[in-house]
Amino acid sequence: MSPETRILAIDYGTKRVGLALSDPMKILASPYETFENNKLLTSKILALIKEKNVEKIVIGYPTNGDGSKTVLSDIIINFAAELSDQSGVACELVDERFSSSVASDRILQAVAKKSKRRDKSLVDKYAAAVILEDYLKTI
Repeated sequence: MSPETRILAIDYGTKRVGLALSDPMKILASPYETFENNKLLTSKILALIKEKNVEKIVIGYPTNGDGSKTVLSDIIINFAAELSDQSGVACELVDERFSSSVASDRILQAVAKKSKRRDKSLVDKYAAAVILEDYLKTI
């Protein structure tokens, strides 16, 4: 029997990158981690892909309200191509237009302490979980 696989979701930002993982049955999406966006980012994600046996990567693709590209759109396309080339795992870009606002609402409900809610890295990994949840509903 082959090992159980997961789907990794990425909420890419210029400062921080939020990550979420599915369960092996690909039903649940859980906020996982937030990495700093620095020169170690790709190697840390590649290690996570191996460790968690990731079979697919979904990356939030930002667009403006009218569907046009944002400043980050081309950067994310290049990041996805590089990550797919280096990992051998397919990357799919998915609409992330409302993920951060949904994530903020969830944090308000899930995190009791105000001081913990101010942690900006929470929004990034919760936004990745929202992206993954939306994706899991389509498969």
